[in-house]
Amino acid sequence: MFLERFNNYLQYEKRLSVHTLTAYQKDLQQFSEFLSLQELSLDEVKASHIRSWIMELMDAGLDARSVNRKISALRTYFKFLQREALVDQNPMSQIQAPKIAKRLPVVVEEHKLNTLLDDTDYFTDDFSGLRNKVVLELLFATGMRLAELLGLQDQDIDTYQEQLRVLGKRNKQRIIPLTKPLITLLKHYIEEKNRLFGREITALILTDKGKKAYPVQIQRIVNELLGKISTHQKKSPHVLRHSFATSLLNRGADLNAIKELLGHANLSATQVYTHNSVERLKSVYKQAHPKA
Repeated sequence: MFLERFNNYLQYEKRLSVHTLTAYQKDLQQFSEFLSLQELSLDEVKASHIRSWIMELMDAGLDARSVNRKISALRTYFKFLQREALVDQNPMSQIQAPKIAKRLPVVVEEHKLNTLLDDTDYFTDDFSGLRNKVVLELLFATGMRLAELLGLQDQDIDTYQEQLRVLGKRNKQRIIPLTKPLITLLKHYIEEKNRLFGREITALILTDKGKKAYPVQIQRIVNELLGKISTHQKKSPHVLRHSFATSLLNRGADLNAIKELLGHANLSATQVYTHNSVERLKSVYKQAHPKA
């Protein structure tokens, strides 16, 4: 299956994230098992075989979004195989991805987030409470992804310019402005972090024991704190990213500016937030207009 060569290509040439690499490996291993059951080699794979695999996935209850991720992995894989002259034809050229039903991003209401972030009763007075507040403030104030938050170093915070440097997907760097109150909070946090664990640890977000924070920990922190103010089933760091973008759009921010702040490659990814704004306008209209 040439999976090791493909993995090296993704890691060193395409420079995909660890999360994406793991997902691709899992998807291609699943496809490899399908080929083994069908007693097919890569040279023998046709579009009809791939369609059969897709149907199997959907019959097993996999949603269109997950199926499309696997199709994306296969597209990249067969392009690589063609480039390396390992197959003669690309069966993926005849494959259409299933349509995905549009889902509006889940957001937390702005006033609830303000209540959470402004009320000191939600955060303990020790290092963990300070760290948790920094996590919530950064996610909502910048809209950064979980992986981007975990990748932050002390030197990424520019207190003089009041901004921070984020390394996003495909190692694309972007600059995000920071508010004065958040700068003050970050200065206090970094001072406390250095006092407890030393300046040699440059990762910004740490565990209670001074180690670099990990994804499950941040997810747990966000889930617990959002659970105090929100009844939504989803209470993840990405919900704060959605809330950041929606708040900016509701207050008249330019869509292209939001795109740059979020680090989206295409404007179409940012346009999903306009649906939330339209729904909000409809709600306001129905409540306020005398003829509604």
